[in-house]
Amino acid sequence: MLLKRTFAILNFLTMDAVKFIHEQLTSKKEFPKFKAGDNITVNYKIIEGNKERIQSFKGDVIKRQGTGGTVTFTVRKVSDSIGVERLFPLYSPNIESIILNKVGKVRRAKLYYLRERSGKSARIKEKRI
Repeated sequence: MLLKRTFAILNFLTMDAVKFIHEQLTSKKEFPKFKAGDNITVNYKIIEGNKERIQSFKGDVIKRQGTGGTVTFTVRKVSDSIGVERLFPLYSPNIESIILNKVGKVRRAKLYYLRERSGKSARIKEKRI
């Protein structure tokens, strides 16, 4: 009985220690709250050889998914009349900053229908604040 209780306490302490070390090593940056339909600019760190530069990707958020440390979001932009989508992990160390440009007025969490649209029908109305 005493052995079981001691084992349970040790197991609990090691899990807390692992969680504490994980939180210390993975510092979560503060980003603005955004959702699907918002227009954002993601400043992402690109490493080419031994050089580092920051590239910005400005577009509409198509979706957010995942929970905890595995949250990802997809940003879509139209570049030279070609739709480009990019998936970003939210807590990636390569994300320098996220800037919220416009808050969109949408009624869905996943905006896949924008892929088939072009021109005026692909625009998202801006929410008045």
